[in-house]
Amino acid sequence: MTARKLVYVALFAALTAAAAFLRLPLGMVSVTAQFLVTAMAGALLGGKWGAVSQGVYVALGLLGLPIFTMGGGIGYVLQPTFGFVLALIPAAWVIGHVAGVQATPRRMVLACLAGLALLYAVGLPYMALICNGYLRQNLPFSRLMMVGCLPFLPFDAVKVVLSAIVCPAVQRRLPR
Repeated sequence: MTARKLVYVALFAALTAAAAFLRLPLGMVSVTAQFLVTAMAGALLGGKWGAVSQGVYVALGLLGLPIFTMGGGIGYVLQPTFGFVLALIPAAWVIGHVAGVQATPRRMVLACLAGLALLYAVGLPYMALICNGYLRQNLPFSRLMMVGCLPFLPFDAVKVVLSAIVCPAVQRRLPR
C-alpha cells in the first residue's frame, strides 16, 4: 500500500463519517449522503481500496467512535439500519469493479445501480431480522418496503446521477 492510497482510504472513511450527518430523517431510517461517498470511493479508489475505506469507517464506528447516524459502538449491530452500513463495504467493491478505471457516465450509473441493489439486498433482510427477531415488531414485507426502501428511491436516483456526473470527471484528472 502506498502512502497516497492510505491517505485516500482515510479520506474516504472520514468523508463517509461526515456524510452520515448530512441527513434527512424519514421515520426509522434517515436519508444520508453516505451512498454518494461510497460510490465515489469505489469509482475513484477502485473496488479493493474503496471497500477498504468503507471497512475502516465501519470498524471505527464499531470500536465506539460516534460516526454512525445514531452513534457508534458494538451495540450498533442491533440497530435495524446497521445492515445498510455494513453493506457499504461490498457496495464500494462492486461499484469500483463495475465502473472500472475510466468510467463513463453510463457505466457509472450501472455501477451505482449494482451497488444500490447490493445495499438493499443486505440492508432490508438485516432490518427485517432485527425488527422481527430481536425487537419483535412483526414487520410485514410491505411495511419493511415502506420503512426501508421506497421513500429512499428518489434520493438514491439523485445520488446516482451526481455520481455519474462527478466520478468520471474526477477520474480523468487523477494520476494513474
